Amino acid sequence: MHGSSPSVPARINPTRSKLAAALLAAWCGAAASCGGSSPTAATTVTPTASLTPVSAGADWPTSTLDAEHLDPARLGDLVLRIRRGDYGRITSLVVARRGRLVVEEYFNGWSAERPHTMQSVTKSVVSLLAGMAAKAGKLSVDDAVTRFFPAYEPFANFDNRKAAMTLRDLLTMRTGLDWSEDPYAGSPLQRLNECRCDWLRFVLDWRMREAPGTRWEYVSGGVILAGGIVGAAAGMRLDQFASAQLFDPVGATGAYWISGLPDGLPHGGGGLFLRPRDAAKLGQLIVDQGRWQGRSIVDASWIRESTGRVAQGLRVWAGHSFDYGYLWWLTTDGGDEIVTASGAGGQWIFAVPRRQLVVVSTGDNNDSRSTAAVAFLFSHVLPAALE
Repeated sequence: MHGSSPSVPARINPTRSKLAAALLAAWCGAAASCGGSSPTAATTVTPTASLTPVSAGADWPTSTLDAEHLDPARLGDLVLRIRRGDYGRITSLVVARRGRLVVEEYFNGWSAERPHTMQSVTKSVVSLLAGMAAKAGKLSVDDAVTRFFPAYEPFANFDNRKAAMTLRDLLTMRTGLDWSEDPYAGSPLQRLNECRCDWLRFVLDWRMREAPGTRWEYVSGGVILAGGIVGAAAGMRLDQFASAQLFDPVGATGAYWISGLPDGLPHGGGGLFLRPRDAAKLGQLIVDQGRWQGRSIVDASWIRESTGRVAQGLRVWAGHSFDYGYLWWLTTDGGDEIVTASGAGGQWIFAVPRRQLVVVSTGDNNDSRSTAAVAFLFSHVLPAALE
């Protein structure tokens, strides 16, 4: 990882405090902290492991590898490697193809019904929610940030640059704020996570470095602020809006958020917990242009806009270069467009629309192996997806 491991955010839901403390011992708000190298699995297929039968359920149609043209030898080899620890501590692997769940494996004591920390994958969820609020006419991505927070006036360090900052600037990480998260120690993000203060005021009052839209800089605080804007525009907290408009419609159960001030504000920069199979549903929304089992959840135009490139060549993970959209990572390495959500410790959603493929992996790798899922996506999963 880049920098030191952050601490658990200052205020958490007391009913979840023990679980959150255990899972967020290496809290890291920035997807940049998922960088570094990871072991690249050999592509030679060895004797395979037996895959766990996928449990049928009302929320996900299921199928078989053969029916969905997925190579069982390659995927079995991958599961064998994960089980023996080749990729460190992976906790789940979920694969869906053509809208059907075909692989659901859990490792290192994890289980299907246990929500997992998603870390900065949370940011990509905020992108979906912002698009949903925009489609409902509650906001525009070109709205000025400060217009949503009249109760916070006067803002500290206020100038024409801060007045010009828009929601689009927050979603594209071009805020203009004088904010750096690498190294974490002493950074604004560490101060926010540990301040026991109003997170929205903390970011709103932060000083500017340059005009918004000028330069890309990873700012987790800006995504917390974006979540606050969605909540203010929707007339309910971000987590409540997410449950009503996104998680309930796709059958994502058990989701919860690390929260802080004011009034249980969800940590939109990295505080979401989801079951891995529910994380895969979010990838399926990308593949199906915002639809879930025939029902429009997110507007297709937002999926296209938010997964378009605004900055290029920002990260290299496991030898593959990634660009950035609206809180989504993007790569075309290998020829496929792959829309990616990334979180510290090895939390990943990969959506590959051309192949009708979704891959989710979660982990507990707070070292270079946090990018192991990128390595095995290219060495095992994509080659297993037969045309």
